[in-house]
Amino acid sequence: MPLRFKHELRDFWRFLRRPTLGPRLPGRRGGNAVTADWLPGVSFKRMLQWAAFLWVINLFVFGPIAVRAADTLSAQHRLDIHNLPWAQILLWAPLIEEVVFRYGLRRIMHALWVVPVSIWIMFQGPVGYAVLLFCAVLLVCWKPMLHAGRKSLRVTTPWRWSRFYRGAFPWVFHASCLAFALLHLYNFQLLDAEPWLLPLLVLPQWATGIVLGWVRVRHGMGGSVLLHALFNAGPLVMVWLIMGLMGSAA
Repeated sequence: MPLRFKHELRDFWRFLRRPTLGPRLPGRRGGNAVTADWLPGVSFKRMLQWAAFLWVINLFVFGPIAVRAADTLSAQHRLDIHNLPWAQILLWAPLIEEVVFRYGLRRIMHALWVVPVSIWIMFQGPVGYAVLLFCAVLLVCWKPMLHAGRKSLRVTTPWRWSRFYRGAFPWVFHASCLAFALLHLYNFQLLDAEPWLLPLLVLPQWATGIVLGWVRVRHGMGGSVLLHALFNAGPLVMVWLIMGLMGSAA
C-alpha cells in the first residue's frame, strides 16, 4: 500500500541527510522497469500535496529571500505576465528539464547520450526541429513500454560503475539540484550583478529541485514530471486569476 504523506515527508528528510538510490516507495506499477519508471503508482492527489508543500515553503521561506536579492541586484524577470507561454511552462519545461537534470539519476548508461542531446534541445527551445528530436529521444526511452509482456530492455550498468556511482550519488544528486537552480538565472535580466547574491535569486528553484529529485528517485520519472507541471501551474493560475480580477475591476 502507498505510504501516507507524513510518512513520505519523513523519508524525504532522511533522504536530505544522505541521498540514496533506494529503496523505492510502495505503490509502483508492475511490468518492466521502464513502465514502472514512467508510469509510477503515485496518485495525482499525492503529487498535489507535494506541490502544495513546495508552494508554501517557497512563498513563506525562500521566496521572500529571492525577492530581496532581486531588489538588491535590480534584477528583472524576463517573463511578461501579460503574454505567458502556457504550453512551454506546463508541458515543455517539465519534460525537458526533468530529462536533463533527473533522468540520469537512475539511468546511468542512458544518461551518457540522452542528457547531452537533451541539453542541446533545451537550449534550442520549443521550436519545430527541437520538439521533433526530443520526441524521438522520448520514444527511444519509452521503447520497452511498447513491448507488452517483455522484460525491460534497459542497458545494464557494469558492476564497478554501479558501485562507484552509489558512493558518489549524494554528490551527483546535489550537483544536479544546483545546476537546475542556476539554469533559472537565465530568467532574469541582471543589471548590477554581485556574484555572491546570485544563488539567492534561485533559492526557490533549488528547493524545488531537491523535492523533484527525491520524487524521481523514490517514485520515478512520471512522478517528477507530473509534480513539476503541477508546481508550475500554481503561479500561472494565480497570475491568471489576478489579471482576470484586474480586468473586471477596470
